[in-house]
Amino acid sequence: MNNTKIFKMQKLIVNITQKNFDLLERDDLGCFILPHSLELDFKKSFIQKAQKKRKLCLLSGENAADEYLNIGADGIILDLSKEENPQKIIKGFKQKNPNALVGVISRNRRHEAMLISECEPDFIIFKIWADGMEKSKELLEWYGEFFLIQSAIMPIDGCSFDNISADFVIKSDLEI
Repeated sequence: MNNTKIFKMQKLIVNITQKNFDLLERDDLGCFILPHSLELDFKKSFIQKAQKKRKLCLLSGENAADEYLNIGADGIILDLSKEENPQKIIKGFKQKNPNALVGVISRNRRHEAMLISECEPDFIIFKIWADGMEKSKELLEWYGEFFLIQSAIMPIDGCSFDNISADFVIKSDLEI
């Protein structure tokens, strides 16, 4: 029997960094992240156009939770990689917004990934760097074996992610 692991092609989630609607026209892209650095009017317009095309928009950054309801996004990305008690934040947001899609950035450690997964976000995000790639691969393989919650990776320094088992890859619009 062949012990070669088979990795499925990850779907892309695009982090929009500049005012640009062109990526909404691509059929292979269905989910976008709009960070706090973008102007509110652009985010509203992008969300409206995306929803007409049946594509998802998630907000990220400082005001994501407040903006979520006000501008009609589909959900948010919570960066809880520095939080000591991520469960409280996730549960609080989900209680107030039960229909929101929730992605959570976790520390790259098993314990934090378990704590976050117990709160049942829609997906968990792990940042990966070229330095420490083997540890990231091991973490994602472990995570995939024990949890049904989808995983995403966010390559930080242009590192290769081809042989990492994750459901999604988050890339900047400048990289697409």
